[in-house]
Amino acid sequence: MMKVNRNDKRPIWQQLLDQAIHNIISGIWAPGELLIPSRELAHMVGVSRSTIQIVYEELLSRGYTVTSRRGGTRVSKWQQVTESTKEIIADGPIPPSLPLLNSAVDQLHDWFEGQEHPDVDIDFSPHEPYVDGQFQKNWRQSLLHASAAMNLSNWAYGNPCGFTPLREQIQRYLSLERGIHIQTNQILLTSGAQHSIDLIAQSLLADGDTVSVEDPGFPAAWMAMKYRRMNVVPVPVDKYGLVVEHIHPQSKLIFTTPSHQCAVGVVMSEPRRQQLLHKAAQEQFWIIEDDYDSEFRYRGEPLPTLFSQAPNNTLYLMSFSKMIAPGIRISAIVGSVEAIAQLARVQELIYRHLPIMDQLTLTHFIQNGHFMRHMRRVRNVYRRRHEAMTKAIVASGLGERFTLSGVETGLHMLLEAEESYDEDTVTKLALQKGIRVYPLRPYCLESKRKGWVLGFAKVDEASIEQGVHRLAELIL
Repeated sequence: MMKVNRNDKRPIWQQLLDQAIHNIISGIWAPGELLIPSRELAHMVGVSRSTIQIVYEELLSRGYTVTSRRGGTRVSKWQQVTESTKEIIADGPIPPSLPLLNSAVDQLHDWFEGQEHPDVDIDFSPHEPYVDGQFQKNWRQSLLHASAAMNLSNWAYGNPCGFTPLREQIQRYLSLERGIHIQTNQILLTSGAQHSIDLIAQSLLADGDTVSVEDPGFPAAWMAMKYRRMNVVPVPVDKYGLVVEHIHPQSKLIFTTPSHQCAVGVVMSEPRRQQLLHKAAQEQFWIIEDDYDSEFRYRGEPLPTLFSQAPNNTLYLMSFSKMIAPGIRISAIVGSVEAIAQLARVQELIYRHLPIMDQLTLTHFIQNGHFMRHMRRVRNVYRRRHEAMTKAIVASGLGERFTLSGVETGLHMLLEAEESYDEDTVTKLALQKGIRVYPLRPYCLESKRKGWVLGFAKVDEASIEQGVHRLAELIL
């Protein structure tokens, strides 16, 4: 029987959700078992029905349950993986020969879509976060302090893993906010996700290795891999995330965005996560877990990471580009001690280290509380804009004509059309009307899915409502 502890500081729905997950994982609620109707369970526990509905919705979104119109809500038919994760012993790096630059840059421009027309009224960009004058004031303060406090030793060649005090701040943040408990020698700093992926390709893969990527997915990932002469193969994405059964059998690495899939926006279900981790341990391949915007979740805390469950198989990517601003150009790779040591050797050989002033400034920015205050401030902004976007899509009628997904987490959502829909024509018409929307096509390798990836981080609530209704006028 589920119970509420009134002395527990956690929300009641969170307490009940934790108990429900425990019941499912431990087998108390057997696979296929029908859940008690929400109204009846609410009466039994002594809470409102809406609280139970939140719990049931969260179980469904995480993949613990399935639902049907006639069959009700039942526990998912999956078995928890009990085999321990095997430790991966990586071979020494064999840096591939650098290929000539091909059409990757053109594809990158296509992904950013329409930047040659900067003068638009409303830009639903999914690429950039919200920044304001308060951030700029605090960053300037940290920059001035870092410059004044520098000593001569800071100007020498630095640690290829990055400035140690900054890695210590990241270590503390990951432990407190993401449940990732590591040492500083498991963190390596880079200048962005593409730098991280490129470094991994050079350090842990060989020329011609097969890598599997989500499709639709993060274009910069497969562009960087193809540039390094990797055999990139797509893996389809459905409403539960990456379809693990379709991973290429010769894959040496899997790139995934489990907490908020790029660009469909779905959250990888728990059964899929367990299936992926089990497969990685059995077949000894790497997982790159790009956790690019899971900090911005609109119900509950960010979900547990793959890394926290399989640290020997997983390379966890975090970036300050989405949390603060792309101009900072500081990211981190988190992995096993052996993997990070391998990456550091290639980093030292090719890139040496990141600019020290940027690292000193960010260290001061975090140490003095500016970062956490910034995160609290932007979370409030994003919550309001997220609500405005979802309401506008429903009110405009777009939600009836198209499928809306990716609304639980992150800074964008997907408005998906049927595969026969002409998304490019609508995109061009919207641009002529002063609205920039981002088609799904550049996110696809082989997938024929259609729609628009709509970001809301840089658009205020009034403009969101106006832009969505103007878009509806074009296509409804």
